[in-house]
Amino acid sequence: MSTPIRGMLRTLRPTPAIRSFCAPTQRTFITLPGTEPQILTEKRILPYKSSSLYSLIADVDSYSTFVPYCTSSRVTKWSAPDSHGKKWPAEANLTVGWAGVEETFTSKLLCVPGTIVEALSGDAVTSIPESKLVHHSETYHSPAAANGIFQSLNTRWSLKPFHYQPPSGQPQTDKTEHEPRDQTEVHLVVEFQFANPLYTALSKAVAPQVAPKMIEAFELRARKLLDGPGAGTIDSKTSFGHAVSAAKKLGA
Repeated sequence: MSTPIRGMLRTLRPTPAIRSFCAPTQRTFITLPGTEPQILTEKRILPYKSSSLYSLIADVDSYSTFVPYCTSSRVTKWSAPDSHGKKWPAEANLTVGWAGVEETFTSKLLCVPGTIVEALSGDAVTSIPESKLVHHSETYHSPAAANGIFQSLNTRWSLKPFHYQPPSGQPQTDKTEHEPRDQTEVHLVVEFQFANPLYTALSKAVAPQVAPKMIEAFELRARKLLDGPGAGTIDSKTSFGHAVSAAKKLGA
């Protein structure tokens, strides 16, 4: 075969591709956990009327004075009057801080008088039927406000009267042995998802303590306001007195 033909064949012969079996590597010096949703729950039986405890829980303006990690709280919108003519918080600005980090966010509030107080933020939506929240009709279908700390946050307080039961194994035979007393079952559920993995990392040690600490804070608040002189006389009108005044100042 002549030399020119050999040269032509060499030119037409396919050249095998060069493959690298070494995948590019990335090194990270900090591994952060994901931002999966988390659920915290706590339940207590407290020796107070459910109506009195409900008033304390719905008194959002006072949260900064006793709720752990809450450094500022201010109701910015109120509901229409309910069937009894009372208005309830519908929106509030809350500032929380821990581990040197402080953030302010807006919560959409829904109150079922006497039984439920729910705070929503970010992508969170309520499961409370609209029929129970007629006084919140103006904001019921509006989305909760987005914020930089929570992708989703749903804090729900549920209350119901708890009737006294004798200790297990000790049936009550004498009805005069135990005086009637008001007790309430308080159930707190906090469902949240951080928007930033850094917040998840910072809160890892704190998160499991949040629900117990919140209920403890409200229990101490109840002891302070409901025990001693004037115990049992605090109702929604009393606890919301300063809140209504604040609303008037805001032009609500």
